[in-house]
Amino acid sequence: MAQTQTTPTTPPGPAAPARTRSTGAVLADALRGNVRQYGMLVALALIVVLFQIWTDGTLLKPLNITNLIQQNGYILILAIGMMIVIIAGHIDLSVGSLAAFVGAAAAVMMVKHDLPWPLALVLALLIGAVAGAWQGFWIAYIGIPSFIVTLAGMLLFRGGTQILLQGQSIAPFPKGFQKISSGFLPEVGPHTNYHNLTLLLGLGVLAIAVLQEVRGRRQAASYGLELLPVGFFLAKLAAITAAVLVFTLLLASYHGAPIVLLILGALLVGFGYLMRNSIIGRHTYAIGGNEPAAKLSGVKSKRVVFLAFVNMGVLAALAGLVFAARLNAGTPQAGINFELEAIAAAFIGGASASGGVGTVLGAIIGGLVLGVLNNGMSLVGVGTDYQQVIKGLVLLAAVGFDVWNKRKVGS
Repeated sequence: MAQTQTTPTTPPGPAAPARTRSTGAVLADALRGNVRQYGMLVALALIVVLFQIWTDGTLLKPLNITNLIQQNGYILILAIGMMIVIIAGHIDLSVGSLAAFVGAAAAVMMVKHDLPWPLALVLALLIGAVAGAWQGFWIAYIGIPSFIVTLAGMLLFRGGTQILLQGQSIAPFPKGFQKISSGFLPEVGPHTNYHNLTLLLGLGVLAIAVLQEVRGRRQAASYGLELLPVGFFLAKLAAITAAVLVFTLLLASYHGAPIVLLILGALLVGFGYLMRNSIIGRHTYAIGGNEPAAKLSGVKSKRVVFLAFVNMGVLAALAGLVFAARLNAGTPQAGINFELEAIAAAFIGGASASGGVGTVLGAIIGGLVLGVLNNGMSLVGVGTDYQQVIKGLVLLAAVGFDVWNKRKVGS
């Protein structure tokens, strides 16, 4: 019988140490992955510092901060919906006219027909949903380009506004409805120099933000992903803490947090989570990035696009209600150029003209850039003509930077 000879195996040596990358390389990758969003944050900070100096400290006074939020609340609401539509690879030119139409409908219901304002608010949001569904049907299921459909919607809803109001403003609204735009959190607790409920709210937001950052870092570590160095992570937490505390103290030293800020906060958290973690959010990015590939992967693209426009209709209705509540009237001239402001905010905040890119937070940042520019230039006496020129150049620079960055990455 032949003997089989076994070859002795040598014990494995120590595993090669994992290659560690330099701190600079890790930071460069982190910045490269979020270049537009970080860039706009830096730009916003620089604009704030510039106008704070230029206005001799007026920009960051509590009264002006409150006015800034209330004046731009409806544009930020529209920017959130517009960002989602652009991520899906489409555009909506009708949001300004739809906001005006819904504000006019709410005015007719509350003033002429004496409907309770909560019921009128719900019906107005339903009108927005139906209008969004109408446009979404033609875009998603019939295949007409969104530019054409929403351009037709812009004309349709503008004419509907004129018909509803018959060329006249309708006012006034109930006090409860007006508080949607001009109201504040109520005073509670002992009398202090600050608004107690706003302080508690700010501390709660800070705790959630810090916990979310820590949780995200732990999850990244569990998946074996590269992490920012501890020092930079702590610096990021310190910056978040300082920003939230300063903002909270500014609001709490006046009348507290405006109601419209709470609405924006709820939309930011809700839609941010939806776009990051839900199936429909991931499908929206997939459709905007590569629709044919998304369809081959089983994504129901028509349904996703349809829902994106329904959502845009609801948010346009909400923006129209906020604007009408601020004016305390339904007016035929409401909503003019709202769509341009919303589109500009989305692109400045990181949206891509080709779709598939952008975040809800980016839409808020882009809207704030425009809002601070408007407010700051008005405070220093820059005319509206020059304001339009400057905002146009800012929009062109933001989109041009996106194109340049894509070409650089592609090369």
